[in-house]
Amino acid sequence: MNSNKDTNTQLKAAIVVLGVSTVGLLSTTVKLALNPDSNARGHAVVSSATNEERELAGYALETIFSKATNVCADKKIPLDNVDCVHQPGPQAGANVTKGFKGLLEVDVTPNTKNYWQSSMCPVNVHWHLGTEHYSVGEYDENGSGPNGNVEVPYRRKLAEGEVQDGFRCHHYDENDEKFTRPYEWKHCKGMVVGETYEVHWPHSAAGACGTANQYQTPFYDGVFCNLDLETLQTLAPQDIASAVGVQGQIFTIVNDDSYYYPDLIRGWVVDAEMGMGQDIAIYTGSTTGESRSNEICSSYSPITWQVDRKCHMISASSFDKLCYDMKMQRDDMSDDLYAHGSRELVTPEYVANNQQTRRLTEKHEHDHSHGHSHVRGHQHHQWF
Repeated sequence: MNSNKDTNTQLKAAIVVLGVSTVGLLSTTVKLALNPDSNARGHAVVSSATNEERELAGYALETIFSKATNVCADKKIPLDNVDCVHQPGPQAGANVTKGFKGLLEVDVTPNTKNYWQSSMCPVNVHWHLGTEHYSVGEYDENGSGPNGNVEVPYRRKLAEGEVQDGFRCHHYDENDEKFTRPYEWKHCKGMVVGETYEVHWPHSAAGACGTANQYQTPFYDGVFCNLDLETLQTLAPQDIASAVGVQGQIFTIVNDDSYYYPDLIRGWVVDAEMGMGQDIAIYTGSTTGESRSNEICSSYSPITWQVDRKCHMISASSFDKLCYDMKMQRDDMSDDLYAHGSRELVTPEYVANNQQTRRLTEKHEHDHSHGHSHVRGHQHHQWF
């Protein structure tokens, strides 16, 4: 009897110890799963926190996929900016108002197909503060936003340290809370509700299309992933314009999930009912960014540009989902999670004279067929 009683007492004590140990182990496991500085990060941890939940909470992930070899890393072929007088090729961003034609004569034709029809895939996505392109009545100097607008095309003065911005759309209304109510950004950096952003999706037939290495930062690594300098030097300008291009679409951010679109990483939004991706300006130009101007030009030219002439509203949550998707890629895309500066609008003498239109929904539209664009009540300006 006493022996059995002692045995039962020992068993109960063991069960208590095991129970406490199990609770402690479970607590430690959860802490390891949620601690981004833990030595256990990157290992399979049995816990209630999934990888998606950890990422949504802002923690970095390391998996067998992110640790694998990025075959596109450092594949950028460096080409220096040059003085524009040396004419490295047609430049972007341009005036894309219907009927406008650049003054630079070129013998290269832009790729007017959907890019996937030319075996091209998106290799990056990034965006600029304000617009680099210019479309009368859609995104121009008469638009507005929470941080104002730029005043006159082709001329810009910046205070030291400021990011160079571009033109704004006409949607912003300071009396409508969807343009003013702050959004709690979890993944994108420095974004502002009510602001205008021009989104670019660089495409390339030399990208790592359909693989885990498809999306790259900087985008040049993706564009040149399967193309070396020796091969590039054998290509004619038309070959490049037919195989490398950018989709451009302009948005005003609203804090309203009825404007939610979940898949911006794959390319621009095409929706006939919403009028998105329907009226497209197509021309050959160059890479952009605030390191280029009307004095210093890009040598990455000619490439095809396909730009939506219309400005659209989209939810802040759409952009945050995009940034989340970017953080899920094998390459580190953190340098593209915020808005980049905008190049000043390119003057007509550096814009190709081959602008074309692809309209997916035909409707009557006033055509500025005389080759000038109108601003400020249809007044003509010498800088057009």
